[in-house]
Amino acid sequence: MKKKITIFLVLLINCIAFGQDIIKDYGQLNELALTHRDGKIRMEAEQPATFPLGADALRNMIANNFRMRKIVTTADQEFCTLIFIVGKEGTIEHVKSVGSNLTFNKEAERALLKIKQKWTPGIMNGEKIFCRFKIPLTVTFTKK
Repeated sequence: MKKKITIFLVLLINCIAFGQDIIKDYGQLNELALTHRDGKIRMEAEQPATFPLGADALRNMIANNFRMRKIVTTADQEFCTLIFIVGKEGTIEHVKSVGSNLTFNKEAERALLKIKQKWTPGIMNGEKIFCRFKIPLTVTFTKK
């Protein structure tokens, strides 16, 4: 029985050890490092992606695209965080919002996606890369 367990463990260790991908060059390393692992993208860019008109202009554009009448709430304030990827061509991809109010989340996503201005993509090792962004949003409602 000990012999069978030993053989099984040796085979298991070999499968794990030799089942790894071999990286042949740095170009492949960048792509592997930027793939989704556990639903997350992990890597800091040498030069992160930037919105060409600036952060304040981006926030103003989101605010101008917001349709307040579409938000259904009884709260005085609503919060959400917009999470998205800036692609290699400067386009906004994989937009998701996290917050407690579904209508506020959907409207925040719509307001961001309505912006057609391209971003300046992030750079790592001289190559354009995907960059993840988070933008916190807060709306305060005034009672009439």
